Amino acid sequence: MNVADTEVVQSVMSKNGFAMTSTMENADVILVNTCSVRDNAEQRIIARLGDFKHYKKQNPNVVIGVLGCMAERLRSKMMDENVQTINSVVDIVVGPDEYRKLPQLIDEAFDGEKGIAVRLSRVENYDDIIPFRADGISAWISVMRGCDKFCTFCVVPFTRGRERSRTVASVVNEVRELSSRGFKEVYLLGQNVNSFLDLETEKDFSDLLSEIANVDRTMRVRFTTSHPQDMSEKLIRTIAGNENICKFIHLPVQSGSDRILELMNRTYDSKHYRSLVDKIRKHIPNASLSTDIIVGFPTETEEDHQQTMAMMKEIGYDGAFMFHYSPRENTKAFNWDDDVSQEIKTRRLYEMNEMQREISFKLNQKLIGTIETILVESESKKSSEEFCGRTDTNKTVIFPKENLKVGDYVQVKIERVNSATLFGRVIGNYSFGH
Repeated sequence: MNVADTEVVQSVMSKNGFAMTSTMENADVILVNTCSVRDNAEQRIIARLGDFKHYKKQNPNVVIGVLGCMAERLRSKMMDENVQTINSVVDIVVGPDEYRKLPQLIDEAFDGEKGIAVRLSRVENYDDIIPFRADGISAWISVMRGCDKFCTFCVVPFTRGRERSRTVASVVNEVRELSSRGFKEVYLLGQNVNSFLDLETEKDFSDLLSEIANVDRTMRVRFTTSHPQDMSEKLIRTIAGNENICKFIHLPVQSGSDRILELMNRTYDSKHYRSLVDKIRKHIPNASLSTDIIVGFPTETEEDHQQTMAMMKEIGYDGAFMFHYSPRENTKAFNWDDDVSQEIKTRRLYEMNEMQREISFKLNQKLIGTIETILVESESKKSSEEFCGRTDTNKTVIFPKENLKVGDYVQVKIERVNSATLFGRVIGNYSFGH
């Protein structure tokens, strides 16, 4: 989502006469876009601001701004004169709903005024702004902003505001423009895309997906993130019925324990989640699933942990993002005792990682000998003689370059695998609909 926000910021800035520079030394303005979903992300940003302290001292006329989810938290620190590092480095703080004010705040900062704009909006969705994008093959499109779920561990409603969706027409027009420029894949973004609703037409996320899929049948469509409570059978059927909508669903479970799920305010239980997975696999037999899991949520017992491990094993996720629980200010769980020790969190996370690595490897082994359709995305990081791309089901594949180019669709026969990557050889090109 930060990538999509950054492209909106670039568009706002370019329309007001600013241009990107390739080096920090040539910059008059340095903007740091932030995330505060997890504590380690915040700590990295604070460390980065500390790195800027010496640079700011040598270049006092450079305006340094902090954007995004950390803005609200930094506002109080900027107003606290005891927080010297941030006060001496940061000139402007701008929240995710206030990017339109950036040019004005920057002008004022050049005159020596510190600026803060962190108001959260119930209507701002930047629907009229075409994000600034360099030419490429993949684009991130934010179709909605905010979240109304209020999970007890999550800061998103407090840092990005309440849910509001763009119009279907504006998103479709953006996809059409990307198609005309040769983009081959769009990634639709929302904290909970399943709750997308165009208030003008009452079209939901299934309708949006259908219209986008019809813009260009050779353009792949991906999306994230789905909330299990809001994923309808209509949406599942829409994915199944369109070849160019990728058969990959990120479906955060967070825990396999009903007691913990209730404490998290996830609004579903393990039975509902399992039933949803069954529906997905009934209509999309080849679908791959990934998930998010929080380890060591307050009061999590060994039994709760084992229930989550059992859920992982039963469902067989293709991939999982697993994290230690970290208390986040303003959330309901912040007021609870963080009573699972770091030692126990680390051990449980290790056990989950080992299990997931084994599950992923076994699932990938089943693909040896199969022929997968790949969008050529980039050169491999490990070899200039190889390309990297992804399957319809979001598996990373490495294969020889041969006479291919980025943006081609090819068929690759899988010859070997590990838990994270497939390796194969190209056997031909691919055309949608054939």
